[in-house]
Amino acid sequence: MINRVILQGRLTKNPEINYTPNGNAFTDFSIAVEYGRKKNGDRITNFFKIEAWSGTAEFICKYFEKGQQIIIDGRLVATSYTDKKNNKRKDVFVLVESVSFCGAKSPEAQEQDFEKSFDDDMEALG
Repeated sequence: MINRVILQGRLTKNPEINYTPNGNAFTDFSIAVEYGRKKNGDRITNFFKIEAWSGTAEFICKYFEKGQQIIIDGRLVATSYTDKKNNKRKDVFVLVESVSFCGAKSPEAQEQDFEKSFDDDMEALG
């Protein structure tokens, strides 16, 4: 069976890193994905819930911010749960397997940012 989703969109808020009681890193956020225009010229946009774990979550929180474009490669996950008011709920989100940069920055500027971040990270490690 195939369950694969690839989306390109803009983050609707700054992603924030969270940790489970066991210390596993995760983040959840949404992206806005445009897919056309109405006859009057208004944009047609869908909003997708996104969830990432471990190193991928840490990477997203470190290098992405609200309004920035991102490419998400992952799979759809559907869950059921009971909320605090004892109502049964369903939720669907994209579980990230990998991410890519895209957008307005030139490849050279992006490369310089990565080199600086990589150098800073390596310096911090000693």
